[in-house]
Amino acid sequence: MKIYGKLATMACVVAVLSSAATVMAISGGEKVYDRIVNNDEKSGDLSQLDEKGYYTVSRPGMSAAALPDFTEAAENTINGVVSIKSFVTPRRNSFGFGDSNGFFDPWEFFFGPGYGDNSNRRRQQPQQQPKSSEDAQQQKGLGSGVIITTDGYIVTNNHVIEGAERLEVTLNDNRTFNARVVGTDASTDLALIKIDAKNLHAISMGDSDALKVGEWVLAVGNPFGFTSTVTVGIVSAKARNISSMTRSGNTIGIESFIQTDVAVNPGNSGGALVNMRGELVGINAAIYSQTGNYAGCSFAIPTSIVKKVISDIRQYGSVQRAVLGISFSELSSQLIKEKNITAVNAGIYVGRVEDRSAAKEAGLQEGDIITAVGGTETVTTAQLQEQLNRYSPGDKATITFYRDNKKRTANVTFRNSQGNTKLTKAGDLLELGCAFKEVPAETLRSLEISNGLQVTGVRAGKFKEAGIKDGFIITEINNSAVSSQDDVERIYDAIMKSTDYDKVMFITGYYPTGKKCYFAVDLAE
Repeated sequence: MKIYGKLATMACVVAVLSSAATVMAISGGEKVYDRIVNNDEKSGDLSQLDEKGYYTVSRPGMSAAALPDFTEAAENTINGVVSIKSFVTPRRNSFGFGDSNGFFDPWEFFFGPGYGDNSNRRRQQPQQQPKSSEDAQQQKGLGSGVIITTDGYIVTNNHVIEGAERLEVTLNDNRTFNARVVGTDASTDLALIKIDAKNLHAISMGDSDALKVGEWVLAVGNPFGFTSTVTVGIVSAKARNISSMTRSGNTIGIESFIQTDVAVNPGNSGGALVNMRGELVGINAAIYSQTGNYAGCSFAIPTSIVKKVISDIRQYGSVQRAVLGISFSELSSQLIKEKNITAVNAGIYVGRVEDRSAAKEAGLQEGDIITAVGGTETVTTAQLQEQLNRYSPGDKATITFYRDNKKRTANVTFRNSQGNTKLTKAGDLLELGCAFKEVPAETLRSLEISNGLQVTGVRAGKFKEAGIKDGFIITEINNSAVSSQDDVERIYDAIMKSTDYDKVMFITGYYPTGKKCYFAVDLAE
């Protein structure tokens, strides 16, 4: 679970105290009762005390029927939330010596494996070899996920599955499946995974825009590994930006959280935040805490963002993110005074307009104050991010802004990070213009390398433009080891999903002659 400042992950528990009742108890043989605030008079018939000494009396205008009933919402969602365990294989230390726990023996480093007392002790007590790669893996983390389709698509947090070599999903009925990653989006901390199962209990998507501050919501997840846990609270705020309130500098990228007082703890990350109808309105993602555990504030990614991200991942493999092309800050009292702004006291102050951007084309200028996008108020960073995240490159919207204290509008056509309106599809290696094949073991031995992937069938494309020829053996891309086409696709997808303007593959490798070469493959349009 994400921790900001010291933020941990999520779940929810709120003690609901009924003010409709007063408890009376018997102590030391005497009847003791609380004062009921009702015209400053004690009320109640002491003869109605039960055998345990409890007595209930209703206040004016209150009844047990007036209290909310959470059972229906809980029953509608508890089978749609899963437990997600991530596994990794323990690594030896970077020197190439040591045991699976990372123990480093200086004698072994200087004189070779097997030297020294500690090494001898390890040889005398060999560990049993694992029967399979899964046996060798260790659990890395625990989180939650939400089933969104009956055929096994599950949404969770990116940080729940990040870096995992294997994902194990456990349903509420204790059935267990291995899951594959369909796609991830680090900017919103969302991920989509898939299990091979049918007729699952899917939670329907609700409208997070319709949520109101003070409305009851429930969190469903697996805090501390306690499966199928339901907690309850209210919406405390909307469009909340966490990073701006902490000193850690840690940021997801796009932040427009639903803030609640629902108790959420490690293990709840990726779980469901639902309304009283049992509809999904958010994915629990973080808490604000000094200890790493729940301290009163929890945060969920609204479905207004979730639906767009997950839809793009399923259709394109990556998020089609609209870029306006401005540098900005929230309007402050200091800016208002410096710039003599009288028309508004809240908004997005445009500090710079990028060249070849949607904002430039629409006519926005430095000093403009944006107050709405597509008719929706956007006067904070979180509101602007949430609103822009609804659009894709090529979509059109009306920008409402103020210039020289006069209200204006402009029609904008959003672009992507490359400055055009093209939609991109992750995992499509056709633009590289080549195929790949496994490197023969004898070639690896002759080159004295432990991994590699050979390029073949080079034709018109990015590799040919960079100067890569048939037979070249790729060993690393962007400092990540490469041994298969899956490795290339994974790195390629990460580059294309990145919001960075520079999309480059830095490739290291060898030709079969032993010549080492370096290439920079520009993936930008």
